[in-house]
This record gives sequence, C-alpha cells and structure tokens, in this order.
Amino acid sequence: MLRMFILLTCLVAGNSLILSQNMELPAIFTDNMVLQQRSEVPIWGKATPFEKIKIKVSWNDTVYETTADDAGKWKLYVNTPPAGGPHQVDISSKWSNIALKNVLIGEVWMCSGQSNMEMPVAGWGKVDHFEQEVNQADYPQIRLFQTPQTASSQPLDQLQKLGKGWEICSPSTIGEFSALAYFFGRDLHQHLQVPIGLIHSSWGGTPVEAWTSAEALAETSDFRTISTAPDGQSRHPAVLYNAMIHPFIPYAIRGVIWNQGEANSDRPEQYKTLFPLLILDWRKQWGRDFPFYYTQLANYNASSNEYWPELREAQLEGLKLKDTGMAVTIDIGNPNDVHPKNKQMVASRLALWARAHTYHENLTASGPVFESCTIEQHQIRLRFKYAEQWLQAYGETPLTGFTVAGPDRKFYAATAVIEGNEILVSAPEVKYPLAVRYAWENAPVCNLYNSAGLPASPFRTDSWK
Repeated sequence: MLRMFILLTCLVAGNSLILSQNMELPAIFTDNMVLQQRSEVPIWGKATPFEKIKIKVSWNDTVYETTADDAGKWKLYVNTPPAGGPHQVDISSKWSNIALKNVLIGEVWMCSGQSNMEMPVAGWGKVDHFEQEVNQADYPQIRLFQTPQTASSQPLDQLQKLGKGWEICSPSTIGEFSALAYFFGRDLHQHLQVPIGLIHSSWGGTPVEAWTSAEALAETSDFRTISTAPDGQSRHPAVLYNAMIHPFIPYAIRGVIWNQGEANSDRPEQYKTLFPLLILDWRKQWGRDFPFYYTQLANYNASSNEYWPELREAQLEGLKLKDTGMAVTIDIGNPNDVHPKNKQMVASRLALWARAHTYHENLTASGPVFESCTIEQHQIRLRFKYAEQWLQAYGETPLTGFTVAGPDRKFYAATAVIEGNEILVSAPEVKYPLAVRYAWENAPVCNLYNSAGLPASPFRTDSWK
C-alpha cells in the first residue's frame, strides 16, 4: 500500500512538472525586453487548453486575465505607461509562473533587410571607427534582440532557433549586432531620452519577396503560385517572412527601418510593385499603419549590373505610401564596396525621418526630391519638394550630375544653375530639351543639396527605356 502511495505521489509530481513547463512564450518575451510606451501591448503564448492566465505588471495594480482556447493559445493586451523602468511582468497559470525582469518601457523598432542592415558593428563589416564605437557602447537603456537566420516554407508562431533573447547594449554585446540598427537606436535614445528596443531581423543577399507573405505575393502575377516545399533557401519567396517576421507579429512596435534592394537590382520594374507590397503587407499583418523608413541604394560601381538607377527610382516611388521616408545615400557609399562603412551617417538620416515625422521634432528630414518641370525655350526648369529655403551645390562648386536630352534621346552633360529653390538645366548640344536626369549612374558624381545639408535623390523626368 505504501509503495502504491509513493508511486501515485511520483506520478502526480511528474505530471505537475510537465504541466508547469507547459507555459510557452514567444522568444521575444524575455528579461531585458522593451515594451512600447503608452500603448495596449499584446502579450501572448501557449498553455494547457482552457487554462486561466493572469498577468500582473509592476507599473499598475491591474490584473489582466484570460482563458486559453482549446489549442492552448491565449493573448492579453496590457496598458503601458510613459517611458521608464525597470519593471517586472509576471505571467501565471495554475501550474506555473514566469517572471520577466528588468523590463523597460520605451520605443520599439523593427530593423530588417539584407546585408547592409545585417553588417555588424565590429564583425565581418567593421564600420568606421568600430573599435571606438564598441568601447563607447555603454547604453543600458538600449536593448537588442538578434534574430537567428532561418527560413521556413510555412508561417511560424515561434522562432526556429532561439538566440539569447533581449540583451542590454554594452561593449560586450554590441560587436555582432547590426550597426545600422544600433546607430539608429542610439540617435533616437540620445535625442528622445527614452529607452529604445531594437529587433534586428535581416539576411544578406536576400530579395524583397523573401520577406513578404505568401498571402500578399499571391496578389501579384509573378508570384501567384509559390511552392511550399521547404528548401532552406533564403532567397525563396515568403520564407524569411515566415521564419523571421511572422513569429514577432503582433508584438507592439513603433515602426520599421529597412535597408534592402541590391538583391532586386536586376528587376527594378518588378520592385515598383514588390516594395510597396511588402510595406502594405507588414502593416496589414500587424494591424496598424506604422511608419516605414528605408534607405535608397548608395553609390556603387556595379559593373555587371546597369540597373541601379532604375532600382533607386523604384525606391523613390515608395514615398507615395503614407508614413514612409527615404534616406538618400548617394553621397556616402563606396564605389568599390557594396558594403560602405559609414553606417553612422546612414542611421542619422533614417533617424531624421523618425524624429521629424514620428516624434514631431521641428527639423528637415529629406533632401530635395524632384517634383515637376517646365520647358522654357532651350532650357528646363526643375522644381523640388524639400527644397527648404534654398538649394545648394555642396562645397560651393558648380552643380554636377545633370544631363539633358532632346528628341533624339541622347543625353549630354548639362549646365545647371540654381535660382532660389529651382534649377535651370541646359546643354549647348540640345536645342530642344525634353528630359533631364540627375545622378543617373551606378556611382555618379553629384552634389545637389538643400539648405539643411541633405542630398537630393537621383531622378529623371522621362520614362524612356
């Protein structure tokens, strides 16, 4: 009888242990995480079917409660205060309790794309002044989440590979983290004086369609039918969305920064559809129209690919979507290196968009963007958005980078003269000008800026092939 009692006791204890381990949270919920301030943030997970779940937080007295469904899935929305911390989040059920400690409330940004987003501070890329940057990366209110690189043929609720969770930004953690994401977050932290959470999810050499859901791609003629056979290939349509974006939805984020395009540079016309599709897709999946700020391709001598100007044009068209912004980098790339090391300046220009349009600082976020033109006898007058008070040639030298063409569609180097916030373009070889192009090369020499010191985007007034 005693042996039977002991056996039953062990079985009950064993079952209790199994049940206590049954509470499962997505990988994004760990110690040191950042929750979006002044929001209803979703917290979700998996437990025993029909189990009651409670969440208590240290910043208010509310007890949030729900019941898991028949598959064990549950979700609760928790109200967050203004930026601050550290706080604690306790998630409990009948069988278990999970305490998430050292939680900050602040601003959360998703950072994604291909290799120029992936490039680490001191890893294979080694950005400018990387040793100094690592040594000075003591920002305990900046938190870093590094997403392991995996692909999946189906949308995942959990990351396939679990990394280290949220880490505190320090010299010991920043070296392998995305330089662009870190410098962007540091800029915001220094100007806003609030905690910053950075979710980094990128993979070098990957096209935009790999980061887009199969549901959205099915609306296009080129990707209407997508194979669902797993192949582990990072370039396959939807596979990175499935494995490296979907597991984070619907974690509360303020917005997205994006650096990608090189892998689609041989298909610029298609990119005009795919890039805005990705933005709209992510917003739909998250259920809100968050800001989406991205970089335009930098100057690079891609000798085997002559379509970089057209790809930049496709990126420029992304500004047609609301709450988007584009950091022009035509002046800070490296003609001989597709991975330029000045990620600090790229991040600063992305942060200008966030500071001006998300956080409403009174500053200029963009350089000149072509708006309209008129033909005036033997010259063409150009007008720009974001011309601000005046236009200028960088370094007080003559404007460079302009070409003009007539009915024969042959472009000639042009003389460009600034008149306030307009430009007059002409060339002696072109008596009847019809079109102007600016910085229309892979690695152009160009120097048009506005009074805020920001460079103009490459553009053309024609649509000739």
